[in-house]
Amino acid sequence: MALKTLGQFIIEKQADFPYAKGELSRLLRDIGIAAKVINREVNKAGLADILGEIGDQNIQGEVQKKLDVYADEQFIEALRRGGECCYIASEEHEFGIDLTRGYHVNNGKYMVCIDPLDGSSNIDLNVSVGSIFSIYRRKIADVEITADEILQLGSDQVAAGYIIYGSSTMLVYTTGKGVNGFTLDPSIGEFCLSHPNMKIAENGTTYSINEGNYLKFPQYVKDYIKYCQMEDAETSRPYTSRYIGSMVADLHRTLITGGIFLYPETSSYPQGKLRLLYECNPMAFIIEQAGGKAVSGQERILTIQPKYLHQRSSIIIGSRLMVEKVQEFMLPNYDTADVLGKKLTFSG
Repeated sequence: MALKTLGQFIIEKQADFPYAKGELSRLLRDIGIAAKVINREVNKAGLADILGEIGDQNIQGEVQKKLDVYADEQFIEALRRGGECCYIASEEHEFGIDLTRGYHVNNGKYMVCIDPLDGSSNIDLNVSVGSIFSIYRRKIADVEITADEILQLGSDQVAAGYIIYGSSTMLVYTTGKGVNGFTLDPSIGEFCLSHPNMKIAENGTTYSINEGNYLKFPQYVKDYIKYCQMEDAETSRPYTSRYIGSMVADLHRTLITGGIFLYPETSSYPQGKLRLLYECNPMAFIIEQAGGKAVSGQERILTIQPKYLHQRSSIIIGSRLMVEKVQEFMLPNYDTADVLGKKLTFSG
């Protein structure tokens, strides 16, 4: 069976976008190029002076890792050279980067949001990390771009994807017409189609959440965790707990095997911790296109109106029936005792 490369696949699907004369295809190609360069550095991280922190903090107040900065630079350079992107919003920068000023990009029609290296604290431990990207089309062309233009609904995304740097490196993306996965073949240096038309199971038996924050969770999350842990043959419980600490890695597993990923609001982060533009929106777009569901509570992630660049959100995402079960626990009249067993009590 002949291999189909990412470039070939993108060209074949170009007809899905009659308003774009190849620009989106070239933009996706540029992201793929950056991913291959970052993959090379991730794979040799233990051999070079690339591990650890550089001593600075990003806008989120998090200490930047050397690979965070490297990945950020590679995406920005690839997008700048490609010429199809006019504006970049990165998790690593306080303000967006206007490529029409000083970068000689004048006709770019697309804006890109990126989390250059998700889960970078795992690098020193040789655990999977990833990159996340989201692409929007400018609604007003041929005028000076403003920072507010990128504050579009997640449902306005024209493409979104992630790259997971693991035992093999995969690029998974959607343009709103299904989800496809490509595995990097190191022998030829190309991403090749390996997971066509990816679908997430309607239900699953795995839940993913940082249970170390249990005491800070709202009550509905505590109740749902108890529900997952209770034995019930009819619903294949108890469920298996799996948590890696990288959204890309956790959701990649969830997409392939089914399950649910929760990063809810906590007493420390009452609005949630993950970033809406760089993490929640692109992942929600992918999971919905694969047949799953993504919400912040009772609200669909893709309908949340962003108000500022680094806005945070809670997220519950994965197999549709599992997400809907969590939403049931949120309802004010939901009989938790009836579901969990009246002999059980819940506190703190």
